[in-house]
Amino acid sequence: MSTAIKRRLVPTSSHWGTYFAEVEGDRLVAVHDYGKDPAPSIIGPGIVEAVDHESRVRRPMVRKGWLEKRHESDRSGRGRESFVAVPWDEALDMAAAELTRIKQAHGNRAFYAGSYGWASAGRFHHANSHIHRFFNQLGGYVRHQGTYSYAAAEAILPHIVGAMKPLLDQHTSWPVMAEHTEMLVMFGGMPIKNAQVTSGGVGRHICYHGLKACADNGCEMVYLSPIEIDLPPDMPAEWIAPRPGSDAALMLALAHTLVSEGLHDTAFLDRYTVGFAPFEAYLRGESDGQPKTADWAAAITGVDAGVIQGLARRMAAKRTMINVTWSMQRAEYGEQPVWLTVVLAALLGQIGLPGGGFGVGYSSENGIGNPVKHFNWPSVPQGINNVKDLIPVARISDMLLNPGAEFDFNGQRLTYPDIKLVYWAGGNPFHHHQDINQLVEAFRRPDTVIVNEIWWTATARHADIVFPSTTALERNDIAITHWEPLSVAMHQAIPPVGDSRSDYGIFTGLAERLGLAESYTEGRDEMDWIRHLWEQSRQRAAEAGFELPDFETFWEKGLHELPGPETPAVLLQGFRQDPDANPLTTPSGKIEIFSATIDGFGYDDCPGHPVWREPDEWLGSPRTADFPLHLISNQPRTRLHSQLDPGGVSQGSKVAGREPMTIHPGDAVARGLASGDVAKVWNDRGSCLAGVIVSDEVIPGVIQLSTGAWYDPETPGGAKTLEKHGNPNVLTRDRGTSRLGQGPTAHSTLVQVTKVDGAIPDVTAHRPPEIIER
Repeated sequence: MSTAIKRRLVPTSSHWGTYFAEVEGDRLVAVHDYGKDPAPSIIGPGIVEAVDHESRVRRPMVRKGWLEKRHESDRSGRGRESFVAVPWDEALDMAAAELTRIKQAHGNRAFYAGSYGWASAGRFHHANSHIHRFFNQLGGYVRHQGTYSYAAAEAILPHIVGAMKPLLDQHTSWPVMAEHTEMLVMFGGMPIKNAQVTSGGVGRHICYHGLKACADNGCEMVYLSPIEIDLPPDMPAEWIAPRPGSDAALMLALAHTLVSEGLHDTAFLDRYTVGFAPFEAYLRGESDGQPKTADWAAAITGVDAGVIQGLARRMAAKRTMINVTWSMQRAEYGEQPVWLTVVLAALLGQIGLPGGGFGVGYSSENGIGNPVKHFNWPSVPQGINNVKDLIPVARISDMLLNPGAEFDFNGQRLTYPDIKLVYWAGGNPFHHHQDINQLVEAFRRPDTVIVNEIWWTATARHADIVFPSTTALERNDIAITHWEPLSVAMHQAIPPVGDSRSDYGIFTGLAERLGLAESYTEGRDEMDWIRHLWEQSRQRAAEAGFELPDFETFWEKGLHELPGPETPAVLLQGFRQDPDANPLTTPSGKIEIFSATIDGFGYDDCPGHPVWREPDEWLGSPRTADFPLHLISNQPRTRLHSQLDPGGVSQGSKVAGREPMTIHPGDAVARGLASGDVAKVWNDRGSCLAGVIVSDEVIPGVIQLSTGAWYDPETPGGAKTLEKHGNPNVLTRDRGTSRLGQGPTAHSTLVQVTKVDGAIPDVTAHRPPEIIER
């Protein structure tokens, strides 16, 4: 007589939502949305297929060539050689020995453990915290600074209005905007698909409903993007479609209209800003001979001069919020549209008023504008890094390929270190980095590459030692994040898949072999750490004037909702009310339209006030003779970056098994393309295949191909080999936004598209490499 296996529901959290995992025995069968989430993400169910997919790394693996010859092996084998499955003890012994060898021979400046990536939700099992804690115990490592998401903005904003992260915490909340904002101007649109996620976890997805509340209350909406669906189609909004990369010119023309017609707030500029005079001289053409008129901008942007002038006048007549998405600054000279967003808001004089001013990233993550009580949650302490070397986050290929070379970064003259060992945990640079063909070559330079990875991503395939990591469903944790009013007790739902271990378990094993176990673990196991972090949270909550339940109550309950904010958030309200008592953290304590600090750096690509600089790659450049289409490689709708690409949700969005590429009907007809075809997208950096969608949701001359399709070279290790799956980063340029921010510039990319006839290679990205059993 058979006995039915009882199913159970287990609370868990991810960057894209809070869920209850439905488990039958040891098998995940479904995930169910948190009942109070008004707009759950579509991404979550993808974990059901992905968690035990054939692409899981199930045992410790060592590249065959490295196992035979260690660091003297042929490094070109990375990405193409088979792997040998080895026991945990042997893999940990080899990794510990290599860490010791490099430390003794070259010092800690030879370790790169920047390990950028979103990793998994969960406060304790945060991969980046553990890799940095481990390497700090070992003596330090070369680190990165900034994020791929908003590196240029993070560099420029402290000079002009204040540090990025505090500004994001203080953004005017959606309820305030719904009540007070009369006009919402959105550079880059307001793509709700991006707001499916918040780093660390999401309780309630509020961005769509916040935007809808604004619309329902009569807020006039205008969005500026080459992609029509960068705003939900049910929102009553005006679509203005400038050429990609031309937004700074359009913003300057808006500013010129405001100033030339006397619509700017001179009293606000006098009291709250510095440096308007040199910027005004530039606007009027007094410093360079070219007034930044609407007619001038029309020739650059493709937007009619009357439309530009009319928009400026409407903005001046209403309580206006100006938002710029993070995507806008991931382009050459990406600092400029961010700076100009602040300047336009200053010209209108509404900064610090309810519903007015500016935003940098509404919809870029769900948490921005979420009405929450901000609270400093504890995290795993990382310790002190005794190595002072750093690189801008997007300069990893430059670092590996050019040791000893000098570079500029935000006023500093720095030198790339000579890296002998790269250790990555919780990220996939073969997704988020530009010019992957160059990255393939860069990854051949270190002696050794070690990776903690859940799946056989391209990063794992380009490693020498791969440690199999668990997903969040295979361990215990807590979700606590400053932009969400919900804490989640993340109970382990299923056993570890294969022989995988948590990152904490992996680094504990290495620490034991290096004599660091006591200091690394502090004598705590997983649950000890989770209890410790919760008790720290309770202490901090008491200091902040509210109460959290004891751990046992919280753990049994599974979810705990936090109190709301005492007062509605209005960005820079205190500064506006009393700028002397509440100065900004800029050198002047005011908004800096002209920055003497930046001017002193002497950067021609980012001078002392906002400017228009023509990008090397845009629809107005000579490169269009060979590559006439502008590539927009935006964020996908069906996954977070490359996470869960093997899952059913992401796979369901593919066209002919490949990432979908949207092209305008006119451009499609000229190339003989129809929806469902497979096209080759190419330039002088590389080429990929993509599935075709023909739609007028993109403007002529633009194609849209989202990031995140797992890198799948036709000839692994080959020079500029065809990528079969639709990864746009084989096409994107790997140059910094400017010497100030050195951010990524993926959105400054020109390509050509042709139809593929004949045999089309299979997609093999989600199949494991050849594995040799011993």
